Amino acid sequence: MSFAATLALARAEGRTLLNEVEAKDLLREAGVSVTNTTLARSAAEAVTQAEAAGYPVVLKVVSADISHKSDAGGVKLNLKDAGDVRAAYDAIVASCTKHVPGARITGVAVQHMAPAGTEVIVGMTTDPQFGPVMMFGLGGIMVEILKDVSFRLVPLTERDAGQMISEIKGKPVLDGVRGQPPSDIAALRRTILQVSQFVEAHPEVRELDLNPIFAYPDGAIAVDARIVISEA
Repeated sequence: MSFAATLALARAEGRTLLNEVEAKDLLREAGVSVTNTTLARSAAEAVTQAEAAGYPVVLKVVSADISHKSDAGGVKLNLKDAGDVRAAYDAIVASCTKHVPGARITGVAVQHMAPAGTEVIVGMTTDPQFGPVMMFGLGGIMVEILKDVSFRLVPLTERDAGQMISEIKGKPVLDGVRGQPPSDIAALRRTILQVSQFVEAHPEVRELDLNPIFAYPDGAIAVDARIVISEA
């Protein structure tokens, strides 16, 4: 689905938050490396999609009313066969319905479970005075605890993207410490630039988070994505 069509659908449904499947589809079209993620509306569909994706898989609730999926029991990891997927689908729906009564549950997102890597975050917020601002830092819970991040105004140059990576205090983690392999800095730089170009091309995007992105010695891939659009 095109950006315009996705935007129109979300606004028709009164949403400013795109679901994960929509967000990843748009980012993939823009060249950003993201895990392939599909929407299952039943346990049977989840099993079919899991087998197509390849085990192990991850299931995550898709609901406009649930922003913190893990807190509501809406995420199940490392599912290794069809039985795991069926049980996880039912458990997610039951848990989310209990934690957020009346929540509209569209289904679950199904994706192959990517191998763990060094976690980083690439994000964007809209400053009322300066407009879109890009952010980079170590990802996962580390960004909340350490707040070790760098910022640049959109649009970015390749030099800007490189400086964002170099400026964080956690840069030695990306270079490889205590026997850990170094991360692919070129792939991270490319991801930052592609996201910058995406938000520059689509001013309706008000917020964007790729957290975490798994950085590897030979590439990087976003395993979660969040996009907030402006109201109509």
